[in-house]
Amino acid sequence: MSIEVKVPVLPESVSDALIATWHKKAGDAVKRDENLLDLETDKVVLEVPAPVDGVLKEIKFEEGSTVTSSQVIAVIEEGAAAAAPAPAAAPAAAEAPKAAKAEPAAAPKGVDELSPAGRRVAVEDNIDPSTVSGTGRDGRVTKEDLVNAAKGGTAAPAAAAPAAKPIPGSRPEERVPMTRIRTRIAERLMQSKNSIAMLTSFNEVNLAEVVKLRKSLGEQFEKANGVKLGFMSFFVKAATEALKRYPVINASVDGSDIIYHGYQDISIAVSTDKGLVTPVLRDVQDMSFADVEKGIIGYAKKARDGKLGLDDLQGGTFTITNGGTFGSLLSTPIVNPPQSAILGMHTIKERPVVENGQIVAAPMMYIALSYDHRIIDGRDAVLFLVDIKNQLENPQRMLLGL
Repeated sequence: MSIEVKVPVLPESVSDALIATWHKKAGDAVKRDENLLDLETDKVVLEVPAPVDGVLKEIKFEEGSTVTSSQVIAVIEEGAAAAAPAPAAAPAAAEAPKAAKAEPAAAPKGVDELSPAGRRVAVEDNIDPSTVSGTGRDGRVTKEDLVNAAKGGTAAPAAAAPAAKPIPGSRPEERVPMTRIRTRIAERLMQSKNSIAMLTSFNEVNLAEVVKLRKSLGEQFEKANGVKLGFMSFFVKAATEALKRYPVINASVDGSDIIYHGYQDISIAVSTDKGLVTPVLRDVQDMSFADVEKGIIGYAKKARDGKLGLDDLQGGTFTITNGGTFGSLLSTPIVNPPQSAILGMHTIKERPVVENGQIVAAPMMYIALSYDHRIIDGRDAVLFLVDIKNQLENPQRMLLGL
């Protein structure tokens, strides 16, 4: 029985998808839930699993093709998996596939450092990641690097590439097409720049009390909740309380209307090999510090493993981004439309400050609020930042809702 493989139903905000990688070819045996191909959308990479056991009878669209929601992209002949090795008549030939199947058990060196999708490519194509030049952050080998190595027949050319660089007088260049995700990021950044009257206000926060609280209660918090008490949850909860008091910061523009959201869905900027994504913590006003920490850790892991779904990225009324994880001292974050504001955190530096007439060293952080000046006045933006500053310098205020 022939079973059609279709593009998953895409949200209204995602019009189409690009076939990034086929992991099977026509005639290959497939198992139910085994990943057949990767679809790259404007937001995430989706895996399309096989709906049944069988043989991949037909591939209707090759890599690089653009497909739409519910479109048929392949056909599987259900229950035909056993027929795949049938052409091998001699017993010796029949044993050969068994030997080949046993090989993946001895996985190539270095696969433990890859993402699950990259690990699968390395094992299936028997590629040693150490022989592949990585294009990811900090030189990490990505799934695309491994796929490109496999298309070249072996990974040897990638290993040989560095030897060509030291040639005296050489000026190497490489032209690489933008991924769909990177293209979409570029489009949204230009949309933000061209459609929003953006302005940024700054302030600084003394985090001494937060540091003290984490040091005194951090161990008890981790034992009680199974997660560490980080800085991010303090900022998320402080922003949530401030958004309640300054609802215009939590609003969005729709034509000539302003939509005030009666809830706080906070988008958390997460860096991945493919670019920055902003999964959403929903109804943060009802979340505890532990809930926030668990939510952030869960999204970070899903982002690293390439498992973020479209639902994880939809919506959001306000964004928080932390450039401090990379050492940024000060920056002007860009608003994520249709939201109207974004809070930028930065690195913590001990600086001299005056307290009670005395100069002391304190853990200081610059914070920035970029906002849409069409609906947010400077007064509200400044008071919003001051509100966050007051909460973080007196963390007990958050517990009392002050």
